[in-house]
Order: sequence, then structure tokens, then C-alpha cells
Amino acid sequence: MSTLDHVDLELLAALSTDPRATVVALAEKLGLSRNTVQARMGRLERAGVFLSYERAISSAALGFPIEAFISVIVRQADLPRIGQDLVAIPEIVQVHGLSGQVDLLVRVACRDTRHLFDTDARILAIEGVERTETSLVMGEVIGYRVAPLMELAQREQ
Repeated sequence: MSTLDHVDLELLAALSTDPRATVVALAEKLGLSRNTVQARMGRLERAGVFLSYERAISSAALGFPIEAFISVIVRQADLPRIGQDLVAIPEIVQVHGLSGQVDLLVRVACRDTRHLFDTDARILAIEGVERTETSLVMGEVIGYRVAPLMELAQREQ
């Protein structure tokens, strides 16, 4: 989606404040008709504005309290296949492709440090993975957020 107008931004801000809000509640809050809110939500969804409807679930609550980021350096020609191989490792909760010296940043959740060591070994065993470097997560300083970006976008309109 190339541009979001002020109504889109207000709708997204309301959703970010209350992700469980119904279409009717959003319409009342924004002073719009239910049909307008539904149409806008559909357009935003088709445009790929919403990343996921999956609930964020604590890995610690599932028995995996140790989180780490593993920087992975690969042979460039093998990168597409390596990405497919990483999907098969259930401890991997997220992977980002990067520019610079590190090719992939892999976020993992494990039961303990031994489990983390074994998970790293499985990543290293993938054909084309040349090196990894593991950083243990000590705590989240700023969680994923977009509200400040929405506020900035609204100010810039």
C-alpha cells in the first residue's frame, strides 16, 4: 500500500491500542459507519498492512525460557535452500535476512543452555552454513511496536 490517509492511520492507531476491538466498537470510536470500517479493514488486509493475526505467545510459558539471537554467515549461493532448511527447526521462531557481514539473524527459543547448544549445532550442520555466533537474550528493552511510527506518519500528513 503506497499511502495511508488520516482515516487509515486513525483506524490503525485504534487497533494498536485495542487489538481485540470489534468493527462496531472501532466505528463508534472513530465516528465512522460499520461498513466504512469493514471496507477499510479489508483494503488494508489485502494491501498487506497487517503482518499477522497470530497471537503472540510467550515461549517461556511453553517451557522454552532461554532465547537467543544467532548470527549466521552462509555461502550466498545456498541462501534460498538454507532458508528452507531452517524452517524445519522448531526452536527457530524468527529469521531475518540482513545486509552486511552477517547474512541471517535467527531468533531461537530453548529449554536450557544445552538445548541452545544443540540447536546451534543443528544450524551449523546445514550445508552452506559457514559460521554462527550466538548472543543470549538477557531481556527485551523495547518490544515490537509501530505506534510511534503511526504518530510520526500522522504528523507528517
